[in-house]
Amino acid sequence: MHNARNFMQTDLQQTDRRNTILRLLRGSAVRKQGEIVDLLKAQGFPVTQSSVSRDLRDLGVLKAGGRYLAPDSTQRSLDDFGALRQFVREVATAGSSLTVLRTTVGAAQSVAIAIDKAEWPEIVGTISGDDTIFIATDSAAAQTAVVARLRDLFRV
Repeated sequence: MHNARNFMQTDLQQTDRRNTILRLLRGSAVRKQGEIVDLLKAQGFPVTQSSVSRDLRDLGVLKAGGRYLAPDSTQRSLDDFGALRQFVREVATAGSSLTVLRTTVGAAQSVAIAIDKAEWPEIVGTISGDDTIFIATDSAAAQTAVVARLRDLFRV
């Protein structure tokens, strides 16, 4: 019983912390995780950079234009692409199952997260660097569909 109560309390603390993170991101331009850590500590949350990093990932927070962007629960994933459109520079293919998406410096991870969140059935997986994303598909037909969708969404 004691362990169940601790688990529930920890779970509630995590929910409160994550709601606070979303409120902070919607209220101001936050550019570094360290800022989030400091803001949370000031509000009484005992956090580490790694716990904040995990919270940001689990919440689906994107980083674009040098700042963290809170997901809007009323937005569809297509809206994520619209906000990220300005960062995508080029779509190219490499063979019949690898697509290369080039972004501005520092934007690849945010764009890759939006693609992953969309859960397109043609995509087997993505790998992102600083300004490049590799998108793997399992066939040439799947690649053709993904490239067409990327070109349409990002207007490249």
